[in-house]
Amino acid sequence: MRAIWRDVVLAESDDTVVVEGNHYFPADSLKREYFRDSDHHTICPWKGTASYMDVVVGGEVNVNAAWYYATPSEAAMQIKDSVAFWHGVDVVN
Repeated sequence: MRAIWRDVVLAESDDTVVVEGNHYFPADSLKREYFRDSDHHTICPWKGTASYMDVVVGGEVNVNAAWYYATPSEAAMQIKDSVAFWHGVDVVN
């Protein structure tokens, strides 16, 4: 699987985990030069607190386009150390 935004591959892995229709990529599959931390957080009742990252490509910023659960609940441990995408980031095979 590949996560792509603005024709740039942000992450690539053959070991994603699908939860609620979202592919979670292993954190070490991210091309870190395209990410910066965001102060945004949300709470999922069963996964826990999500932290977000902005995606930055060629000076364009896709705010909060990637998220992860640093300390997921026991029920969501399969996505620990994994990152998912939205806001126009295409996840393709």
